[in-house]
Amino acid sequence: MSRTSSPASPNSSSRRDWAMLLSMPVLSWALYDFANTIFSSNLVTIFFPLYLQAQVGGSETTNQIASTFVTYTNAAASLLLVLLSPLYGVWIDRTGRKKAFLVPFTLACIISTLLMGAAAYWQTDLTIAGLPASLAAVLLLFMVAKFAYNSGLVFYDAMISDIGKGRSLSVISGFGVAVGYIGTLAGLIVYPLVSGGGFHHTFIPSALMFLVFALPLFLLYRDPLPAQPAAGARTGGSGRRSFFSGYAEIADTFREARAYRPIFLFMIAYFFFNDAVATAIAVMGVYATGVMGFSTGQFILLYLVSTVSSIVGSFAFGYVTRATGAKTSVGIVAAVMMLSILLASIARGGPMFWAAGSLYGVAMGAMWVTSRTMIVELSPEGKRGQFFGLFAFSGKVSSIVGPLLYGSITWALADWGNLASRLALGSLFVLVLVGLLVHMKVPYRKISQQIEPKTP
Repeated sequence: MSRTSSPASPNSSSRRDWAMLLSMPVLSWALYDFANTIFSSNLVTIFFPLYLQAQVGGSETTNQIASTFVTYTNAAASLLLVLLSPLYGVWIDRTGRKKAFLVPFTLACIISTLLMGAAAYWQTDLTIAGLPASLAAVLLLFMVAKFAYNSGLVFYDAMISDIGKGRSLSVISGFGVAVGYIGTLAGLIVYPLVSGGGFHHTFIPSALMFLVFALPLFLLYRDPLPAQPAAGARTGGSGRRSFFSGYAEIADTFREARAYRPIFLFMIAYFFFNDAVATAIAVMGVYATGVMGFSTGQFILLYLVSTVSSIVGSFAFGYVTRATGAKTSVGIVAAVMMLSILLASIARGGPMFWAAGSLYGVAMGAMWVTSRTMIVELSPEGKRGQFFGLFAFSGKVSSIVGPLLYGSITWALADWGNLASRLALGSLFVLVLVGLLVHMKVPYRKISQQIEPKTP
């Protein structure tokens, strides 16, 4: 009797899925998402922007300046990563090692965050470029922490191709993102430490939680051995090649761009999608409190609701992607994102903004699931690390452009008060629309259906 005809087959499939998801390689990998999301939610999205607003804001005009500080700081943190993230991918393909690079970047992020907390407690009359020295130190350390955090993600994302294959890939991706957003909820246990505008009280505990929940990956995950050399990579000459020589391999890949047209087109589309995602994450707290008039408590509740939506959306879209394919799923997610941005930019009352936050939560979680799956499906195994590096490159360039666009609008129109932020947020709708139009032109052929370019 065939297995497909058995009435117990759906339950068996579900059990197999859960056995796979709770296996040690997958679970330790997902717990790292739990850990790093504590940093990204507590520092990048919630408490660092609110700390800046408390230090700089106060009126409608200074709230716009606080928004500019937030977005420009995030853009600066992404600048160095733009130069280095493609090289990280080449290094993955050369060595096959991911954890060996992930661990030091993670520790650098954690240490910088601990120092942010210490600097925020620093009482001094010194100033740097007109800023209190303690605030200037916090800004600098945040840029270091965010750079290290995003550097580690290049190696972390590439690990998925080691622990998932074929139809299981999107389900594992969705599970990892869902567990990550559960980390967002866990990270909010530091909220009671906030009192009288002391948002910096959350920095050190957040760093320590990042460390604790990253330990399973540090201790239990093993890179597959032996490492496989990249298909088409340069293998002649000395076995020792410099880190920066990876640019030559990237140049080779760009010369073969026609053979990899689907993945390059998708990266252009992702550039615009991530413009909106990165910017909204950076300004969510300032927009909700400064424009919509939410109290800190109301914003935290909104963030909880949108996080639960992200958990549901990311896990569900793992299965949606398996059923419909990554390209269709990305298009659906982009449409949901556009609707949420439109609602948030025109919202005059709480209910519409709550709806926007919930929809955006679904889209934010699902976009990461579907995009990561599409990169694996469209990239050849021997160059997968390189394409994950270029994927990060696309994301980080957009992490500069999007916040700069938003921050420039709020700066230029600061005298317009809250309308400046509404127009800045509305600009994200246009970015997602452009990304969707490009995405529709992506020829969707999984790598198993593509022909590898001939190498001389």
